[in-house]
Amino acid sequence: MFLVSSAEHPYSCVIDTLKDGKIKFFNPRKLNDPRYDRLPLTIRVFLEAAIRNCDGFYTTESDVENILDWQQQQDKTEVPFTPARVLLQDFTGIPAMVDLAAMRDAVAKHGEDPSLINPKCPTDLIVDHSLQIDFSKCAIQNAPNPGGGESATSPRSVPSRLPSRGGSHCGGQQGSCGKAACSDPPAPSGARPAAVQQIENTPLLCPFHLKPVSDCESKRKSKECSLNRKVNVFPSVSKQWCSKAFKNVNVVPPDVGAVHQVNLEYLSRVVQVSDGVMYPDSVVGTDSHTTMINGLGILGWGVGGIESEAVMLGQPVSLTLPQVVGCKLVGSINPLSTSIDIVLGITKHLRQAAIAGRFVEFFGPGLSQLSAPDRTTIANMCPEYNATVSFFPIDQVTLKHFKKTNFSHEKLELMESYMKAIKLFRSYEEPCEDPQYSEVIEINLSSMVPHVSGPKRPQDRVAVSNMKADFQSCLDEKVGFKGFHISKEKQETRVAFLHCGQEYQLVHGSVVIAAVISCTNNCNPSVMLTAGLLAKKAVEAGLTVKPYIRTSLAPGSGMVTHYLNSSGVLPYFSQLGFQVIGYGCATCVGNTAPLPDAVVDAIKQGDLVTCGLLSGNRHFEGRLCDCVRANYLASPPLVVAYAIAGTVGIDFEKEPLGLSSSGKEVYLSDIWPSREEVQQTEEDTVISSVFKDLRGRMEIFCSFKDLPAPQSIENAHALLFLGDKVSTDHISPAGSIARASAAAKYLQSRRLTPREFNSYGARRGNDAVMTRGTFASIKLLNRFIGKPGPKTLHIPSGQTLDVFEAADRYQRDGVPLIILAGKEYGSGNSRDWVAKGPFLLGVRAVIAESFEKLHKSQLVGMGIMPLQFLPGQSADSLELSGKERFSIVLPESLSPSQHLTVKTSKGTSFSVTALFDSQIDVILFQHGGLLRFVARTFLGSSLQPGAAAAERAPSP
Repeated sequence: MFLVSSAEHPYSCVIDTLKDGKIKFFNPRKLNDPRYDRLPLTIRVFLEAAIRNCDGFYTTESDVENILDWQQQQDKTEVPFTPARVLLQDFTGIPAMVDLAAMRDAVAKHGEDPSLINPKCPTDLIVDHSLQIDFSKCAIQNAPNPGGGESATSPRSVPSRLPSRGGSHCGGQQGSCGKAACSDPPAPSGARPAAVQQIENTPLLCPFHLKPVSDCESKRKSKECSLNRKVNVFPSVSKQWCSKAFKNVNVVPPDVGAVHQVNLEYLSRVVQVSDGVMYPDSVVGTDSHTTMINGLGILGWGVGGIESEAVMLGQPVSLTLPQVVGCKLVGSINPLSTSIDIVLGITKHLRQAAIAGRFVEFFGPGLSQLSAPDRTTIANMCPEYNATVSFFPIDQVTLKHFKKTNFSHEKLELMESYMKAIKLFRSYEEPCEDPQYSEVIEINLSSMVPHVSGPKRPQDRVAVSNMKADFQSCLDEKVGFKGFHISKEKQETRVAFLHCGQEYQLVHGSVVIAAVISCTNNCNPSVMLTAGLLAKKAVEAGLTVKPYIRTSLAPGSGMVTHYLNSSGVLPYFSQLGFQVIGYGCATCVGNTAPLPDAVVDAIKQGDLVTCGLLSGNRHFEGRLCDCVRANYLASPPLVVAYAIAGTVGIDFEKEPLGLSSSGKEVYLSDIWPSREEVQQTEEDTVISSVFKDLRGRMEIFCSFKDLPAPQSIENAHALLFLGDKVSTDHISPAGSIARASAAAKYLQSRRLTPREFNSYGARRGNDAVMTRGTFASIKLLNRFIGKPGPKTLHIPSGQTLDVFEAADRYQRDGVPLIILAGKEYGSGNSRDWVAKGPFLLGVRAVIAESFEKLHKSQLVGMGIMPLQFLPGQSADSLELSGKERFSIVLPESLSPSQHLTVKTSKGTSFSVTALFDSQIDVILFQHGGLLRFVARTFLGSSLQPGAAAAERAPSP
């Protein structure tokens, strides 16, 4: 893999050895350059990779010099980075494997060996990252799958699926109804249970009492449905197929965990050894929260599906040398604050510091108080404050963590020796060892107090002590990021409804969704154990959660279930309705099953602002459920607390959560576990056995077309005229498939019933569905229409159509398309369809006031031009109605950040900046996108090495 002889490698002079010369490594310190000791540790990782992979083509000696000269070259010079591995989740990973298979077909048609298309970089594919909640605690709540289906009152008889059980009541084992006692009369002796009417997508019912089965059964059935979807949608994708078809591909089997957790618990290596050469572990992944791995001292970040495919095929990641912000942590943590409070507090500070696109590297005396799970939690939130990475160097805390995760003593010693040899190991006792950063931000940990975030955006933090008053102000304020503008006379509205034969009332602020999620910013064991111990104390005090609230527990991996069960708190979670529904992305990505019809009707009748609470990282309005308008991110124990209270309109310090079985008022302080209790429980349960369990489960399973070069765009129409902050949620298909959508119409034309639609995530590899789901968000605000919805104006006819239908008509007429937008276009999660969808709709360019950096790269990777209005200009300042026709002249020779002229049919013109950051971006665009570039490279029709190196050389 590596060239290590002095005759072959330009940096053979820095090769060093460990373990009596048996293991070699490239030691940048042997360059004897004083600049190395002043580099941030993230830049040192870049330098080592550049030295090791210096081949004179993708990586040159000038790249090494530029990285070493980071202090002068930051934000100026483009360099390549070759990560150690690639991480794929199902939504983007499975289509990536399909893309590689299609590329093999294309190569074979040209008479070449299709095995040329093979991952060169080690690749891990997590096939069961996402999970649809089909079964949870209540049969009534589980209506047919989201987006459509028959009424929940339309039963069908499925006696063949009923388990065989006897006895007069439901036991406490798997398959039981989960109730302590059932009042229904027992079946007659010897009688055979009658056929039970069961609703589609509901849990199995007890044949004697028509009660829901236990959470274990719910988890099993949800998993079965999820796997069936993926088999139906991707019949050729399996562990056996990927392993046999492609080299260097490892498929992580189902029911292991979400991509973030598996990366932390199983795939991380800290150091890699290949062909006798040791080097730091690093990763790029098709999920924005790949940054979580930075908490363990492993450099990694999220990229789009297209970029990840390029890395798989041997292309380095190309990026401008970043500024690195040093985040100095000081002070002591408040004993009442959870790790999520620390996470959200740091997130707020860093968001206010305007560090978009920069690297963050943590240091300082306060760092020793943060455990490894604390650090990964903070690193996970990196996309929320728009940094590229948030890096925690390896130190004694990290090593202590690895002792619990089945790293052998020998490997730990080797790891420590290697990291110290190349100065990637940190001790904070000597401030003189601190690198020189672009900027230093100091954060005092003692200032962190419990918060939630909402009701519509993660950056809008609310102190828990002020939650009641803040929600009231949200009702009063005008409609906006915080306000709902409910008139005073309607703020006291109460709507009664029946659920399971009992009457309840909903008001503004009523909680109707409560989801405990531990896949990303709440994977920290201490936070989940705090929630579990709180649930235990709540049950012991006689508190309950109202049955109409859709509760769920979605652990990020089996490890979480393991320690919750080992600590004895899992049954208490279940008794409050928080039952394990499986492992994967669920509520965060809109995969919550519909609320009970009676609840939905009550919300609509009173025009109520009801609430969802979740311990995830995404909660934009309408994302959890289209009828739930206020959603809050909270730590797991607070999710449980608000679920018990049943409302966000509560002051926990002054008002009780509820009454005990004896009628005594119970306050949150009465059941909140102490930090010492949580820490002791964590020490007793979160031990190496959980990692042994994970490894054991792992071991059990163990059309490309040649298009012409880009040409000038002539007489294009604007498909959409958008405002500010259009996120990837607005662009990329996500969540359920609405029954009236273009995708639904297509599926119905294929003779599928609404209950068979599944979600966009489940149909990620079906371009016909995904293209129709692009810009299908009910929250998309298109200025052509003037109100939210997935509609646009077909300008020639003046008709209002679905976005897909309008785009299809334009394409049939041979009309190119552009999109007009405002500031921060493409913010949010990384998704490959956020660029693939617009490309397939016929979009050739997006003209916006500003772009989210990652999305800009995704557009380039699909051959779509990201064009930015000049500073101070916008569609409004240029008096554009959007109904003009636009022509964009492309010169014969494009260059990064070049100004282009846009002419309109009104006879006016204006200039835009083509956001090609580097010559590599220009080359990719000229090839029609990244996939076409890579395929042509394999076919020998790409640039020659010398030409490529010349193209990448900086301008004189």
